[in-house]
Amino acid sequence: MKTYPFDEVKDKYLGKKGTPERDAYENALRLDLIGHAIKEARKERNLTQAQLGELVGVKKAQISKIENNLTDARFETILKVFRALNAKINFNVELLNQNLNLI
Repeated sequence: MKTYPFDEVKDKYLGKKGTPERDAYENALRLDLIGHAIKEARKERNLTQAQLGELVGVKKAQISKIENNLTDARFETILKVFRALNAKINFNVELLNQNLNLI
């Protein structure tokens, strides 16, 4: 049985990097990972979804949706959740294929 690198499989079935299909997949994966990180941090701090919602100022259902990637949560809400969990946040922004002329 021949094995294939995961990136090659993604290219074949999801499209090359930069295609709309691949971008949608990568974005969904990132959101899923964020939801998982929030859920794990909440559990480590022995908080219920309702308690975390109270700290953030949203309902329990919103926390559940964020943890399970069932909603397109606002970036501001995600930041509030991580702040309420006393979590360190790091962002990496990379501009691709873009020339910026500031003159």
